[in-house]
Amino acid sequence: MGNYSVVVLDFETTGLSPNYGDRAIEIGAVLIENNKIVDRFQSLMNPGMKISRIIEEYTGITNQMVSGAPSIAEVMHTFASFMAQHHLVAHNAGFDSRFLDVELQHINQQRSQEFACSMLISRRVYPEFPSHSLEALVRYKNLKTDGVHHRALADAEMTGHLWIGMVHDLKAGYKLKNVPFDLMRRLSKVSRAAAPSFLQREADKQG
Repeated sequence: MGNYSVVVLDFETTGLSPNYGDRAIEIGAVLIENNKIVDRFQSLMNPGMKISRIIEEYTGITNQMVSGAPSIAEVMHTFASFMAQHHLVAHNAGFDSRFLDVELQHINQQRSQEFACSMLISRRVYPEFPSHSLEALVRYKNLKTDGVHHRALADAEMTGHLWIGMVHDLKAGYKLKNVPFDLMRRLSKVSRAAAPSFLQREADKQG
C-alpha cells in the first residue's frame, strides 16, 4: 500500500522532560495523505504553570499568550481525534512521543500507533549532510518554510515537507515504486553504512 497517511507533529513545552513535570504549551501537526499535506492542527495550551524566561525566548510563546489558551486536556482531546489511527512522525520522535504519551495519559488515553523519527531517517537518506537538525535540513533541501522556527505548526509543516521530500528522493534514488511507513521505520533502525544495501533489497523485492 503506497498511499498511507501520516500525522507529523511537534510540541513546544515548558522544558525538556515530562518526567520532571514539564508540560506541553503548544502542539502543531499536519496530516499527509498520498504525499501531500491535506490538513493542519495547531493550538496553544495553558500548562497551569509558569513558563520560564528561557523557554519564552526560545519559542516566542509567553505566559500572557497561554493564559487565555484552552487547557492541555481540552486540546489533547481534540488532537486525539485529529491523529486518529494515523501513523505518527516527529523530528526527534523520542522527545515528542514522550510528551504525547504523558499528555494522553493525563486524559486517560493512549496511542496504539507507531512513531517514525524523521531525524534518524534523514541521516540514512542524506548521509552526506553535516547536520540533520530541522533548520539545517530546511536549508540544504530548500524546503518550504515561513521562517518561524520553534513554533509548533511551522516546525510540523517543515518536517512534513522533509518527509514528503525523503519519500520522493528514495523513490528516485532507489527506483522504489512506493515507500510505505514500515519501510521508513525499518530504515531508521539500520546503520548508516547498511542503508544503501537495505534500500536496494527493498527495491528488488518490489521488482
